[in-house]
Amino acid sequence: MQGFEIQSWRRIINTMSEGLLLVGTDGSILMVNRSFELLTGYKSEEVIGRSCKLLGCDACESVLTAGGLVWCKLFAPDQEGLRRCRCAIIRKDGSLLQALKNASLLRDEKGQVLGAVETITDISEIERLDRKVGLLTRQLGDCGLSSIVGSSPPMRRVFQLIEKAAQSDSPIIIFGESGTGKELVARAIHEQGRRKGGPYVQLNCAALNVALLESELFGHVKGAFTGAIRHRIGRFEAAHGGDLFLDEIGDIPMSIQVKLLRVLETWQFERVGDNQPVRVDVRIISATNKNLNELILKNQFREDLFFRINVIPIHLPPLRDRKEDIPLLINTFIQNLQNRTGKRITGMTPDALKCFMDYPWPGNVRELKSALEYSFVVAEDGLIDIRHLVPQLVGIADDPKSTGTEVEQPPEKIALIEALRQSKGNQTRAARLLGINRVTVWNRMRKYNLDLRKVMQT
Repeated sequence: MQGFEIQSWRRIINTMSEGLLLVGTDGSILMVNRSFELLTGYKSEEVIGRSCKLLGCDACESVLTAGGLVWCKLFAPDQEGLRRCRCAIIRKDGSLLQALKNASLLRDEKGQVLGAVETITDISEIERLDRKVGLLTRQLGDCGLSSIVGSSPPMRRVFQLIEKAAQSDSPIIIFGESGTGKELVARAIHEQGRRKGGPYVQLNCAALNVALLESELFGHVKGAFTGAIRHRIGRFEAAHGGDLFLDEIGDIPMSIQVKLLRVLETWQFERVGDNQPVRVDVRIISATNKNLNELILKNQFREDLFFRINVIPIHLPPLRDRKEDIPLLINTFIQNLQNRTGKRITGMTPDALKCFMDYPWPGNVRELKSALEYSFVVAEDGLIDIRHLVPQLVGIADDPKSTGTEVEQPPEKIALIEALRQSKGNQTRAARLLGINRVTVWNRMRKYNLDLRKVMQT
């Protein structure tokens, strides 16, 4: 490369923390620094003379067409010769490096283009923290508790299992009805375990179709399918060194079960659209509200996968089997709602408590929390009385033979409607009344298909 001295700058550029590479006008790599080697895993002798496409940067836009004059838009005459972007680069071992890349043209004294210089800044930690903040935000809005509440014998057994399971790297599966707190148990296992310093990543397997689920689990490369405009890290790769929580694992399609089994056997996988294996170190925590043995008999769940994930089973009891925990749950939720809303609700009258104790709680702890949210919205201050309860709880008190199965609307929906009415449709104020965030209000409105105009008219 005529026009500037590469060797004279080598000592200087090797002190840089950013990766640096010099690229010729034909796209061949002319030189890299030591930070580039550390970031990508490639030695300089492995890349010099090869095309920079070796890195598989998902932000690069090749313009090599039948009538194309240049191979990269950076060198196009109508460009400014300067580019800055966030991107993902494929390392030598197949893992993805989240990076900030700056590229600019190098010219001689006459303005003739000699090549380009690119710097690569590792922003993987920033991406990881962004994901963690997003996860914690969702957990705060949806769960509202940072610990599991209960002192009954069944829950004491659960606590003992959590403590023992947390110290193991073996797969854990949590069985329990919807609303029993499986996600809280999974997070408690992570926070008490040896991997607590690593990432905690979760995925609801029932919420996605086959194609999206595969991409979410294993990631994809640019161009793998329509709409794949960038490389994407999957949940397995994001959880490297930590725990991956797969909620509703009984809903995973058979085709994905095969690939999941392979990961559990080899601890490596390929991204969608790629054939290079990626190795990971992940502990699997799964959960389901289904009977997997029945699914196996129906050929809807692989028996060999079941054996892999069912190493340490934890069974969560439904709330109807631990009713002695209800007063403790009520006090905990009321205190939590007090802290969030500032409302002076101090407790519950004996009549209201009897309604809570008599109700069968088909929706378990999640339903109890929603029922309290409703009462918190309706009551002004002091004690929650029977007149502040959702209608179906009062019906249980009036009719001891009732089973609770006649409930038409869940307390969560009723509480949301009441909060929206009191706030005159203001979702931020409704969220404050319920002690949740505005995003959760929006998600619940979508979940129950609530039209705000109709809610205000009724």
